[in-house]
Amino acid sequence: MNILVHLFLPRRTNNYRSKLLHHHILLFFITLLFAGSFLMLQIKRNYPQVLGIKINITNEQLLSITNEKRQQNNLSPLNINPALNTAAEKKAEDMFAKNYWAHISPTGTTPWIFIKESGYNYVYAGENLAKGFNNAQEAVDAWMASPTHRENELSPNYQDVGFAVKTGKINGEDTILIVEEFGGRTLAQIPQSSSLQAISFLPSSSPVVKSASSFKPLIDSVLFSSNIYLVLIGLFIIVLTLDMIIVEKNKIVRIAGHNIDHILFFLTILLAGVIIMKGVVI
Repeated sequence: MNILVHLFLPRRTNNYRSKLLHHHILLFFITLLFAGSFLMLQIKRNYPQVLGIKINITNEQLLSITNEKRQQNNLSPLNINPALNTAAEKKAEDMFAKNYWAHISPTGTTPWIFIKESGYNYVYAGENLAKGFNNAQEAVDAWMASPTHRENELSPNYQDVGFAVKTGKINGEDTILIVEEFGGRTLAQIPQSSSLQAISFLPSSSPVVKSASSFKPLIDSVLFSSNIYLVLIGLFIIVLTLDMIIVEKNKIVRIAGHNIDHILFFLTILLAGVIIMKGVVI
C-alpha cells in the first residue's frame, strides 16, 4: 500500500510530487513504450497468428444489415452478385497495393473500371468504402449516418451488391477496409436528390492483403494497442488530478506546477486518440 501511495500521491517521501510524475519515471515509461512498440512489430511480422487484427465481418452480415435498412425504408432487398464481389475485392487490393484511399486511384482508375472488368454490365453503379471498423453493424450504421453513403444504401436504382473485407497496411498502419459495390441493370425512377454515382473513400499501402473475415489471431493488435494507450493516458490524468487536489488542499508550496495545463494536454491527446481509433467513411 505504501508503494502505491508513494507512486500516486504527493508526500514527504517523494518530495511532495507523485513518483510517477518524476522525470526519471517518465523517461522509463517512454523507453518502455518504444521497446514495447518494437516488440509488438516483431511479433506481428513473425507470428501473425498470435498478434494481428482480429475482426468478425462477413459478406453475409453486411448484406443482412444493408437489406434490413432498405426494408425499413420500403425498398426491395439487394442480391449478392459474384461479379460485384470480384470488383470489390479488386478495388480493395488496388488500394492496398498503391497506398491510396479514394474512389479514383492515383493512376486514374475509377470504381466503374473494376465493375466493368468483373463482367457486370450496369445501368447504375455506386461505391461505399469504410476503414477501421471491426464489426458489420458499425460500418453500415456509419454509411447510413452519411448523406451520400445513405443515398447509395437506399437507392431504388440498385438490385445487386458485392462486398470485400480486407486487412492490410494503410500508411504503415494495420487496418480493415470494407468495400461495397452497388449495381443496377434496369432503369428505375430516379429521385430528384439522387446522385447516379454517389461515392465514398478509403486509404491503403501494402500488397500483403488477407481475408479479414477468416483471419483471427490470438490477440487483436489494434485493440491491445488502443487499450494500452487509453490506460496510460487515463493513468496520468488521474495522477495529475490527485496531485493538484492534494497540493491545493494541504497548501504545499512547490516550484513545479502547471498541473492544469498538463491535464488539458493529456485530455486533448485522449480525445484525439479516441477519434483516430474510430472507423471512418469518406
